[in-house]
Amino acid sequence: MLRRHIFSLTASALLALALPGATAAQDQFIVVQSTTSTQNSGLFEQILPLFQDQTDIEVRVVAVGTGQAIKNAMNGDGDVLFVHAKAAEEAFVAEGHGVERFDVMYNDFVIVGPPSDPAGVAGTRDVVAALTKIAEVQAPFASRGDDSGTHKAELRLWKEVGIDAQAASGGWYRETGSGMGATLNTGAGMGAYILTDRATWIAYGNKGDYQIVVEGDPKMFNQYGIILVNPEKHPTVKAEAGQAFIDWVLSEAGQQAIADYMIEGKQLFFPNAGG
Repeated sequence: MLRRHIFSLTASALLALALPGATAAQDQFIVVQSTTSTQNSGLFEQILPLFQDQTDIEVRVVAVGTGQAIKNAMNGDGDVLFVHAKAAEEAFVAEGHGVERFDVMYNDFVIVGPPSDPAGVAGTRDVVAALTKIAEVQAPFASRGDDSGTHKAELRLWKEVGIDAQAASGGWYRETGSGMGATLNTGAGMGAYILTDRATWIAYGNKGDYQIVVEGDPKMFNQYGIILVNPEKHPTVKAEAGQAFIDWVLSEAGQQAIADYMIEGKQLFFPNAGG
């Protein structure tokens, strides 16, 4: 059973928010600091209208890298944080910036690459072994380099390899400082390998002859979490409306909406709230 904290809405408050034309809900909106993957994959376009239909609360998304989303939320520039870097999210709560963190959904990361496969890693399930080969032959590798959740995951994997890839920046290792879509475009243009979340890759419309070369390693698991920004630290936070959104995302209806989102028959995110 999902836990609820002091900012959870009472049943009567939720009902008031859900009633069409309710004064408390009219013209309300919240700001959600989130990642490019949730936005660019089309997930929000799918689920947010369902939430708004039920509550009359508009959700305005600021889609940036996870690191920037966390910084924005720390500055009080948002009501809800919805990102994918669990350690950073837990630190956000521990430092008093957020109320409580909840698991929402997951997918995984994959490495995509050109058909020439210069490092010979196609079909590899061991991501550490694959990155080791890429570094050994100095095959081009394009990194977001933007402190996003994907970038954080990539650096964690390079650390397991025991290689300081950033020290090679400007050589075989290229940091784009861009979002996932732009990094895929740049990386493909240079024939580089790229770590991407699977949802963005499925939704990406310019694959060309690129394909997934490394997938299936448990180390590439990608968990998303959601947090109410602490209204005690930032009084402008719309705690009731923000918590209404969190409660809906974690509810059976919200979790089903996430599960139902597919592109070409492929499910992009797998709900696991309370799991």
